[in-house]
Amino acid sequence: MIKPKTLESMSPWLLLIATLLLWQAICSVFAVSEFIFPSPLRIGQQLLEFKGEIAKHAWRTYWVTMAGFGIAIVVGVLLGFLIGSSRLAYTAIYPLMTGFNALPKAAFVPILVVWFGIGVGPAVLTAFLISFFPITVNIATGLATLEPELEDVLRVLGAKRWDVLVKVGLPRSMPYFFGSLKVAITLAFVGTTVSEMTASNEGIGYLLVSAGSSMQMGLAFAGLVVVGAMAMGMYELFSVLERRITGWAHRGSNAH
Repeated sequence: MIKPKTLESMSPWLLLIATLLLWQAICSVFAVSEFIFPSPLRIGQQLLEFKGEIAKHAWRTYWVTMAGFGIAIVVGVLLGFLIGSSRLAYTAIYPLMTGFNALPKAAFVPILVVWFGIGVGPAVLTAFLISFFPITVNIATGLATLEPELEDVLRVLGAKRWDVLVKVGLPRSMPYFFGSLKVAITLAFVGTTVSEMTASNEGIGYLLVSAGSSMQMGLAFAGLVVVGAMAMGMYELFSVLERRITGWAHRGSNAH
C-alpha cells in the first residue's frame, strides 16, 4: 500500500501522466489534425527532431529571463524595504505601483524597441517590469506587518528602528520573499517570451511565431513545453531553498 506522503509527492506526476494520456486519447479517437491541436506524441517527436534548434532558443530565453529576474530581485527588495519601513513611503508609493502593475506589460514592448532596438534589451526589461512587483509587495508586507508589541519591546530593550527592521523585520519577511520569488519567476518567463514574439530574432517567443507562421503546431507546442519546464524547474529550486532557509516558518514535514 502506498504511503500518504509518497502518494502526495507523486501526485503531480500522476496528474501529468493522466492528462497526457487523456490528451493523446482525444487526439487519436477524434482524429484531430496536428495543424489544429497536436497530440503529445507529435509534440515529443518535434522535440526530438528539432532538439538542437529548440535548445539554442531555450538557452537564450533562459539567460535573458534570469538577467531580468535578477534586476527585479534587487529593485524589488530595495523598493519593498523602503515602502515597508516607512508609513509615508507606503502611503505615497504603493497606490502608484498598483496602478503601474495594472498596465499590460506587452504594451511596453514597442516603446522599449524604440529606446533599445530589437534584441536583448526589450526582453530583459520586460521580464523585469512584469516580475518585480510581487517581490516588492511581499517584502513591504513582511516589514509593514511587524507586530507593534514586538517593536515596542525591542525599543524598550534599546533597539533602534534600523535594528528592528534589519534584525527582526527582514528575517520575518523571508517566507514572503521566497513566496514572491516563486510567483515572479513564472511571470519573468512570460515577459521574456512575449517580448521575443514581438522584438527578437531569437528565443522561444521567436520560435513560437516562426512555427505558427509555418503551421508547425507541434513545434510551437514543443516550445511552450520547454518554457513551462524551465519555469517549473526554477519554481522547484526556490521551493527547496524556501524549505531549507525558512524551515522555522513551516510546520510538520515542510520544516525540513
